[in-house]
Amino acid sequence: MSDLNETIEDGVATLTMNRPERLNALSPDMLGAFHEALPRLGADPAVGAIVITGAGRGFCAGGDVKAMGQRTERSFEQRMQGLDKMHELSLLFRTLPKVIIGMVNGPAFGAGLGVAMACDFRIAARSARFGTAFVKIGYSGDFGGTWLLTRLVGSARAREMYLLGDEVGAEEAERIGLVTRVVGDDELRAETLALARRIADGPRVAHGYIKRNLFAAETEPFADVLGLEALHQARTGQTEDHKEAVRAFAERRKPVFRGR
Repeated sequence: MSDLNETIEDGVATLTMNRPERLNALSPDMLGAFHEALPRLGADPAVGAIVITGAGRGFCAGGDVKAMGQRTERSFEQRMQGLDKMHELSLLFRTLPKVIIGMVNGPAFGAGLGVAMACDFRIAARSARFGTAFVKIGYSGDFGGTWLLTRLVGSARAREMYLLGDEVGAEEAERIGLVTRVVGDDELRAETLALARRIADGPRVAHGYIKRNLFAAETEPFADVLGLEALHQARTGQTEDHKEAVRAFAERRKPVFRGR
């Protein structure tokens, strides 16, 4: 049984972290499956949006703390290699041309919180909980969490969550900007897939360039972002989707996007 299950339906790919007995704690097999699946789905013209979720009652508990006490000793260099590989995945979430939605069905802690934050949207069940968790086991944090959390909730709240390690519930997470939307547990799947299908039916080439613009806005000087916006606006203006949208506007109808 795979640690990461994959389905594709109506233009939406769903990747389900599948270690419910460990609250979907990350494993080498799961990370490897993410590394294989995401670039492939990002290049698949049949996929317009990607949903990330967890099996059972959890989203992702982060690192497998139980397994930490059982693994063989590794050198500093070996640990760095492993972390660098995991961090490639975090960057991939942010730079993949497809929109990624986190369907947070339960606890999201540590690197699991990082997975959720690396998504473009986070739809959370009302019962979901969020926490950095690292300080509780004497770690400083990984998966780009400090960068992501600071940009989502601000420096003061990020310091509080990292240095104290306290959990926040779904409604508080929505209030501080950590999640996009909170819905009832029984509505989570329907609400998330409705959003995913709305995105999948949209102008997919433009989505990819919008993600590039937004990532640059977080990391690059204003003048550089202006240059990128000009380049990407010129490119998307050449797409069939843009031309279809202009025709639809003139004809007072809804555009039908084809992703090209």
